[in-house]
Amino acid sequence: MKQLNVIGLDKDSAEALATKLNALLSNYQIFYMNVRGFHWNIKGQQFFELHAKFEETYNDLLMKIDEIAERILTLGQRPQHAYSTYIKNSEISEAKDVHDGEACVRNILESYQITIRLQREILELAGKSDDEGTSALMSDYIKEQEKTAWMLTSYMGE
Repeated sequence: MKQLNVIGLDKDSAEALATKLNALLSNYQIFYMNVRGFHWNIKGQQFFELHAKFEETYNDLLMKIDEIAERILTLGQRPQHAYSTYIKNSEISEAKDVHDGEACVRNILESYQITIRLQREILELAGKSDDEGTSALMSDYIKEQEKTAWMLTSYMGE
């Protein structure tokens, strides 16, 4: 007989989902700090528009970081919370001393590629686990980020 957690999900499935969500959380934390740095250090002709866009982006990432951590808790698990863990577990690398607008936008696009892929993996696992809460969260993130990636790609003239 399967052991169910407080929200009625199989405990093993919830643990597997939380592990994947913690990996996503690590990527979001590094992504967030990169964009925060871009916001602080952007220079050049595109300063005003990119400075504002980067602030919008990091605020959105911060909201998602909190939602992901709370989803992990809802699954009955613990969100990781050490930057050493984030750096170790993130596919997104730290971006240091980047101030060129084009390089910043390219980094953001690469980061969205990683997060979208991870979210699709979580979406698939959540579907197999009958976890509608995680499925809905990932579906919303994917839809929003695909549009943002398209817009940033258009901004780059590609």
